Amino acid sequence: MNPTDREIEILKVLWEIGEGSVREVLERMSPDGRIHFNTVQTQLRIMDRKGLVSHRREGRTMIYQPLYSREQESSRFLKQVFDGSLDQLVLSMLAAEKIKPETLDELEELIKKARKSQRRK
Repeated sequence: MNPTDREIEILKVLWEIGEGSVREVLERMSPDGRIHFNTVQTQLRIMDRKGLVSHRREGRTMIYQPLYSREQESSRFLKQVFDGSLDQLVLSMLAAEKIKPETLDELEELIKKARKSQRRK
């Protein structure tokens, strides 16, 4: 169940809004109208068959929600690109981007919380 690049684009919208109709997904993906309604509708149907999303009907409208999570995609990326090495991913990201001091502070806090959580287990 590896999503394509286009499926990731759609999933990113659904992760952001939680759930949505084809029109809602389309408006967020393509506010300029470059992508057609039928394209997104077909893609969501395929994703439903693949188990990436689920749907429910509200009248004549299908409302889609993600089944495949951002965490699953992050894990797949970590395994695929960094052979599961979290430290190499973090070091690579720190080297690749200019990071604000506040963001580094937030990361330090997240690491402290993760460390405490691991100790409790």
